[in-house]
This record gives sequence, structure tokens and C-alpha cells, in this order.
Amino acid sequence: MHKANRYKRREVWIMYIDNNPEKYRNGIKDILLFRILSEREIDDLLAMCEVQVYDEGEQIVTEAEVEQAFYAILSGSVEVAVNEGRRKSVYICTIGTGEIFGEAGMFMKVRRTANVNSLSETKLLHITRKSFIQFIKKYPTTGNKLLMVIIYSLLKKLRAANQELAFERKFDIQQDDVDAIVDEFLN
Repeated sequence: MHKANRYKRREVWIMYIDNNPEKYRNGIKDILLFRILSEREIDDLLAMCEVQVYDEGEQIVTEAEVEQAFYAILSGSVEVAVNEGRRKSVYICTIGTGEIFGEAGMFMKVRRTANVNSLSETKLLHITRKSFIQFIKKYPTTGNKLLMVIIYSLLKKLRAANQELAFERKFDIQQDDVDAIVDEFLN
């Protein structure tokens, strides 16, 4: 699609919707979550969702905004980071082709916990809560399997966050340690 057909905000070109989602049919099968889908289910999923295309450096998700949707990466990669203090961004991870992100927004109406920016041209399947529920109602057996994979994915992320937090706490300096170091220097 030509840049003239893209949305424009503050003199910067931003994401556009690809109105020909059929060409992403094979890419959907590369996404772990959707590998179990039949051809008919893929057709219906493509009809319910939209393919969003981002250029390198474009912001996809903004920390603290509320959105009940998740994304599946058809191609490209994104960087996840959180704001810490004034203008400081802390890198969390990189997510690439075949992976999903933002899936917590499917279950709860909560603020996004991180910023997500494209690292290259990135094509995403944007799936709203409403569309996903519609899909589950139409295909309950497949829908239950998809929900199990999403829950498993969220639990893996929670475990990784817990392990990182435990590691950080293990190496935190306690006040007693600081007092002992100060006493050692003063005496």
C-alpha cells in the first residue's frame, strides 16, 4: 500500500489496515496459537479480524491505555518496554513472527502494562475481545483449545516474571547490609 493511503498523525506515517487478509492465510498457520485451525476456521478468523501493518519504529501499544484485544505477529518483530521515571524506558523483551502479545486484554479491562513498538515492518493480526468471543461461540471445541493455549502462555509469562523478581530480590541490598558497610567505614 502506498504511504498516501496511510493514516497520518503529527507528520508521521502510521499503521495501515491491509484490506486483503487472504494473502496472510499461510502466515496464520505459523502462529502457534492458530496451528490447530481448519481452513474454514481460518477463513472465519480472517473475516473477524484485521491485518495491521506497521513501519519500523511505530508504536503499536501504549502503556496505560485500555484495549480489549490481542495481537498475533504474522511477520516482523516488536520490542516490549516499560516506562520508568521521566523519559526512561526499560527493555523487557523482543517478540517475533508466530508469537502473540497483549492477550491479558482479552480477559480483563485493564490498562496495558507496557509499550510495544515495531522493530521492522511488522504485520499483525489484531483480534478484539468481541471477535474472539464470536469465534469461540461459533467453534466452541476449537475455542476451548485456543483459550487453553492462551492461559498456558500467560502462565509461562507469569512464571518468568516471578523468577526474575525472585532473582532481583535475592540480590537486593538490605538496610542491615548498608548499615554494616557504613559502620565498617566509620569505625
